[in-house]
Amino acid sequence: MASVENLKNLNPANFALVMATGIISIAAHHQGFDLISAVLFDFSVVAYVILWVLYVGRAVYYPGRFWGDFRDHIQGMGFFTSVAATGVLGCEVRLLTEYHSVAVALWCVAVFLWISLIYGVFTGLITKESKPSIADGINGGWLLAIVATQAVAVLSTGISPFHAEYRESLLFFAFVTWLFGGMFYIWILSLIFYRYMFFQFSPKDLTPPYWINMGAVAITTLGGAELIANAASSRFLAELTPFLKGFTFFFWATATWWIPMLVILGVWRHGLQRIPVQYSPLFWGAVFPLGMYTVCTYRLAETTSAPVISAILGVFIYLAIGGWALAFVGLVKSIAANICRPHQQSAS
Repeated sequence: MASVENLKNLNPANFALVMATGIISIAAHHQGFDLISAVLFDFSVVAYVILWVLYVGRAVYYPGRFWGDFRDHIQGMGFFTSVAATGVLGCEVRLLTEYHSVAVALWCVAVFLWISLIYGVFTGLITKESKPSIADGINGGWLLAIVATQAVAVLSTGISPFHAEYRESLLFFAFVTWLFGGMFYIWILSLIFYRYMFFQFSPKDLTPPYWINMGAVAITTLGGAELIANAASSRFLAELTPFLKGFTFFFWATATWWIPMLVILGVWRHGLQRIPVQYSPLFWGAVFPLGMYTVCTYRLAETTSAPVISAILGVFIYLAIGGWALAFVGLVKSIAANICRPHQQSAS
């Protein structure tokens, strides 16, 4: 019964575990760490299945709590991790296996979830009668909507080579989705930056989802790099190649700018203000950007032959793997604590 009760407070953002694991698996594959890549791929598949079981269970046992999260300004954005996780897992399947039909199936699931959430969540928030202030109602987690959007775009380009008859349509869909995600990033980040600059900002406000500030624009960079990689085989993309390269480097430069700023703010929070580091599912939202920046930089260097940027990869792959390992240790300790707590209470 205790395990069923734990479903009540299940965070909608838990699929960030699959997002982070999947993208670091891809990053490890690109850097030649094939064993690590394979282990993380297997882990992401198992975690993806388990999380769907848990979320279906939560919807069955606690439907009011589950659906109520959709109209919550903070919790509602966590549901977009299911879209991003599905998209990243589809990219893993396409890259690491021969099961291309599974990647297509995951693309269908990702598109369905994305359409449902992008209109369902935002309609719920727009029509909500009682709304919080910007200071209380927005954080970096809102950018998960952009991560989900760009995950659909990246997977669309990924499966396009295996479906010649639909290739142009898939690439056009990916291009339009990529553009929307880029514009959506500018909209939402403007609100977040406004919140940074003109409202009181305490150390406790700097939660791990603020790393999505970088992760969202990093996956937008990856989407652009994948479109550039497919431009030679697409007539309409070939004509847009200069535009694609310019905007993709614009997004990459933005992601790069965020990294020192986020590190500085992290030192301020944990070093100067002495806020302890404690595990929560939101920490996977900080691990994901490290892996995504590694992958997007690799693909951008590969598709454009840009100088210098490939040198970054030798550092970030280790940061990404190390960040995942620390978050995984925190996850194991959290699960162990939840298992032990009911036994301690019954013994007392």
